[in-house]
Amino acid sequence: MGKILAICVSKKKGTPKKSVKEVEFVAGHGIKGDAHAGEWHRQVSLLSSQKIEEFRAKGANVNDGDFGENLIIDGIDLRSLPVGTLLKCGEVIFEITQIGKECHNQSAGNSVSGCTIYKTMGDCIMPREGVFAKVIRGGFIAAGDEITQTFGSEDREKLTVKNREPEISYSVWIVTASDRGFKGEREDLSGKVIREIAQNAGYIVAGYTLLADNKNKIKKELKRICDKKIANLILTTGGTGLSPRDCMPEATMEAANKLVPGIAEAMRANGMAITKRAMLSRSAAAIRGSSLIINLPGSPKAVRENLEFIIGDLRHALDILTGKAEECASKV
Repeated sequence: MGKILAICVSKKKGTPKKSVKEVEFVAGHGIKGDAHAGEWHRQVSLLSSQKIEEFRAKGANVNDGDFGENLIIDGIDLRSLPVGTLLKCGEVIFEITQIGKECHNQSAGNSVSGCTIYKTMGDCIMPREGVFAKVIRGGFIAAGDEITQTFGSEDREKLTVKNREPEISYSVWIVTASDRGFKGEREDLSGKVIREIAQNAGYIVAGYTLLADNKNKIKKELKRICDKKIANLILTTGGTGLSPRDCMPEATMEAANKLVPGIAEAMRANGMAITKRAMLSRSAAAIRGSSLIINLPGSPKAVRENLEFIIGDLRHALDILTGKAEECASKV
């Protein structure tokens, strides 16, 4: 078992990585907001703290992130782990994809070029000690969190759909539409309620997006998540009322290939037993590709009432949508 000593990110390539307290990891992408994240095999870079300390003992004046590493880990000899090893930190799972790399800017066969550290010390540990990984399951990690090697490369099949239960299940992406939340004027409590309920129901929270009430931007984000197959289920909150700025149902329906009206009707029917104001909700549910999109209200209380009511039946809906189960009708 190891520990995350530092998390380092940079928003632009070519700029030093800076230490931060907490980041969000997005499945199939990397650290949200990091310049080196993307759809490739080196989404996250890791370095053992022991190797950094040994290098400092040689006189190197280096700070966290100077080697271009995202995660500094204590207690695990990363360099000894084979490609295909899986590491787990909280709800996040990484798969090691590469050991070592060429030094930054170092030309082949030219030992005097290279990164600033190499030019100063005549050596750099990242090319031989750095480890790279892709994000298999997303979530949040903070400095001080524990990280463990959960599977060996021979157990890679445990990540296939067939063997996902209960460790790995359907993935969820949360999308919040709120002008005030986007401006930082209000905390997104509804998004936190969705995360809590989804995780308690065994879903993987792959990521989260906070947007202003802008139909085109919301539609673009929904299409991105669906078309890149980042999440099986998209749960939105906000933008379902009668305000002139409310546009979540419109964005959802414009992004959709098919509508699933029964889900929204069921939520409104359940809400009517609690308050007649539930009839004012314009929530929609739809399908795009192999992803299911469901609009939830904006208030944390209404989110809980609606999502807890439907969450138990969504797994069957996703089983049908993704081809893992047949329709409800029995065979003749």
